[in-house]
Amino acid sequence: MGIGLKVSRPMPLQPEIEDLITRALAEDVAGGDLTTEALVAPGRRAEARITQKQPGAIFGLAVAEAVFRRLDPAVEWRARRGEGEWLDEPPAAIAELAGDARSLLTGERVALNFLQRLSGVATATALAVRELAGTGVEVLDTRKTTPGLRSLEKAAVAAGGGRNHRMGLHDAILVKENHSVLAGGVGAATRLALENRPAGVPVEVECRTPVEAKEAADAGAERVLLDNMSPAEISEAVALVAGRAEIEASGGITLQNLKLYGACGVQFVSLGYLTHSAPALDLSMTIAPVQG
Repeated sequence: MGIGLKVSRPMPLQPEIEDLITRALAEDVAGGDLTTEALVAPGRRAEARITQKQPGAIFGLAVAEAVFRRLDPAVEWRARRGEGEWLDEPPAAIAELAGDARSLLTGERVALNFLQRLSGVATATALAVRELAGTGVEVLDTRKTTPGLRSLEKAAVAAGGGRNHRMGLHDAILVKENHSVLAGGVGAATRLALENRPAGVPVEVECRTPVEAKEAADAGAERVLLDNMSPAEISEAVALVAGRAEIEASGGITLQNLKLYGACGVQFVSLGYLTHSAPALDLSMTIAPVQG
């Protein structure tokens, strides 16, 4: 390939991401890369190129780089595209690297697993954001994330143009259906949440019908989540809330019907599929020996 790279300065990652890389490599490598150890002599050098093979937004380059650096701290890495950048006409190189051949081969699958998964999330988000362009409706993510990957998947959503909603149970109050059942109804649950919330914590209430949306707004909810309602029901709920609370639509919303839901008068649309069902972006890595 003859890419003539210089060693770039690695991007610092959060400790939990470094730990995730450690566990991912332990899962895949365990006692060693038997194939590579059998076929590739120690000390041999190689160059590699990671190629994007379908349209989409790339995300996870820093994590992929960190995987290779964990195995070869002197690896030479050059990103050819920026995080969140959309590619319309593949194939195209998104990163090039050079270093110890054994390390490149051993890290390939773990690096691509992170990169393909996170790029798939960024791509799904970018497509949803495009559908709602010009409407003023924001695309939100949810807590329906892969266990252990939440911070990365939500970062991928942000890179795709979406907005992160809740990082966890600790940063907002969202009264769900089961909470309301135990609290004695939507109105009662809303009032309890408002009375007992820590200072500055927002309160959102999930509602299953337009009447429940009105009940939540009457009780002072700051945001109402309309769950699994039809566009007609959402329009009715918007009229009943009458501007007293922000409105978020969720449940049963796909890329195909997103514009329909976005035209109902809501401010937000939350999409679980961004993180629980986004297909991996098609990427590959090719390798060549360094001559001489």
